[in-house]
Amino acid sequence: MSTNSAEPTRRLEVVLVKAGRTKIRYGAELLGDDGTRIAVRAPWAGEDVRDFGFVRFEPGDVFTEYYWRDRWYAVKEVRDGAGALKGWYCDITRPATLFGAELLVEDLDLDLWVSGDGTDVRRLDEDEFAESGLADRDPRAASAAVAALDELEALARESGLAPLLG
Repeated sequence: MSTNSAEPTRRLEVVLVKAGRTKIRYGAELLGDDGTRIAVRAPWAGEDVRDFGFVRFEPGDVFTEYYWRDRWYAVKEVRDGAGALKGWYCDITRPATLFGAELLVEDLDLDLWVSGDGTDVRRLDEDEFAESGLADRDPRAASAAVAALDELEALARESGLAPLLG
């Protein structure tokens, strides 16, 4: 291939499922797939601003998302439209599966937020996780989810999440 030609951009549909229903579906550009980790980039999929109090996701934000086939989480690096790092939003999920052009991810309710400067590390939605009944329905999955949240929190507090994504 000549240096002037460009590889066509591969598009994927990211499908986030929660409690057996599709929570959100959005298009993303495939950045890489090494057989274990899949990286995609997508604009903020919401139509409006979502203000969590500690961060705002808004039109123009860009998410570089990392999914693993062998880990129980996904890490999403969030930047504003000008490229400034807002932080990392981490979903605790079952390991991701890629079927053709569809990346399927099952959300298990637990989340972690890490601010761009690493000073704000917070666990989110532990009440939703407890109310989901996963611990009764699938104790192995519930245990893996809690362990994944603990692992990400420890990484964020010790060395930050950037080395995980590099």
